[in-house]
Amino acid sequence: MISRAIYTLLLWLGLPWILLRVWRRSRREPAYAQHLSERFGRIKLRSTRPVIWIHAVSVGEVRASAPLVQALLEALPHHDVLITCMTAAGRMTIGQVFGDRVQAAFLPYDFPFAVQRLLSTVQPKIAVMIETEVWFNLLAACRAKHIPVVLANARLSANSARAYARLAWLSRPAFNTFSFVCAQHEADALRLARLGAHRIQVLGNLKFDVAFNAAQRDAGQALREQLIHRRVVLLASTREAEEALLLDALLPVLPTDTLICIVPRHPQRFEEVAQLCLARGLRIARRSHGQSIGDAQVLLGDTMGEMAFYIALADVALMGGSFLRLGGQNLIEVCAQGVPVISGPHSFNFKAVTQEAARRGALIQVADANAAATNTNVLLKDAAQRKKMGVAGIALCQKHRGATQRHMDLMLELLSA
Repeated sequence: MISRAIYTLLLWLGLPWILLRVWRRSRREPAYAQHLSERFGRIKLRSTRPVIWIHAVSVGEVRASAPLVQALLEALPHHDVLITCMTAAGRMTIGQVFGDRVQAAFLPYDFPFAVQRLLSTVQPKIAVMIETEVWFNLLAACRAKHIPVVLANARLSANSARAYARLAWLSRPAFNTFSFVCAQHEADALRLARLGAHRIQVLGNLKFDVAFNAAQRDAGQALREQLIHRRVVLLASTREAEEALLLDALLPVLPTDTLICIVPRHPQRFEEVAQLCLARGLRIARRSHGQSIGDAQVLLGDTMGEMAFYIALADVALMGGSFLRLGGQNLIEVCAQGVPVISGPHSFNFKAVTQEAARRGALIQVADANAAATNTNVLLKDAAQRKKMGVAGIALCQKHRGATQRHMDLMLELLSA
């Protein structure tokens, strides 16, 4: 209790900085200034039906939760599903993926009064935290109110595990709160157990069950057919400084008629990446402007929720987040559409799936951007190798499907109890 009191005091001392950060982000993303009262626990519900509460911190977690949310909506038609998130992009994604079938809100900051207000209003029958969401006051409040909490699709890198271990006086009671932990892999389960979690089962990765948007895929393939004499390289979910790094490596190596499709991970960077391309003298077409590709060298994927479209365009995909020390991004949706993947060396957030994809021949992991450019050029000239890698990626995804049903069995058991 004393440890959480110290943690809460630090939160209060940091509140001015938190609000300043929200204000700064709202200048680039106005949605951050909206629904501010939710950040302090004032959640409005549309009905008085029982609530299943799911927390998915941002875009990736929201998309990962989609098959589980769909299964819950089908299995529990007389319940409402509330999804909370932390980012404006995450909230936008909730609307894109689920429409009005669920309710959306920002998760309150981890002040005791805010989380108590949230729980008193929502009164969830069960709380589901996606991947690695550990909020110390929130979990303590759930324990006090006897609300079962599931850590779903749980993953924990070695670096994160060491950080939590250094705060064991605070983190161990929190990990011990989870009613069930559904780990993606055995290594995740072991790290979570060492931190105090119990009732851990290895149920696989929900992301393998995410269905890509078939209409978007078809639209991407239709456009690809119009570019029959050009090759397309996708820079998927790129992060800060990666676009410049990869462009500088790729442009001197690739055939001059190659189309490079860049899809930045965060929407607030769309304009920044457009200016970066223009500063290099590149001809760009912006998807959000409806511009035809023509003789453009770069297609800027400056839209949200259309990754299936961009993947369908690609001959080869380079995974963002992996060429700087950022941990990588989700490569499963690329493999699921049969596109060969090249990853940089920094994929620690997706270590297990990256290693298996490489072992099965669906992915090539390289040391740096220059090696990525060399391997991309080789693959663009070798249709047979691209097809072989694509088939391996599809097989990998098919092998690991089924995590959703395993999660559902466990959660329905908790609810019935």
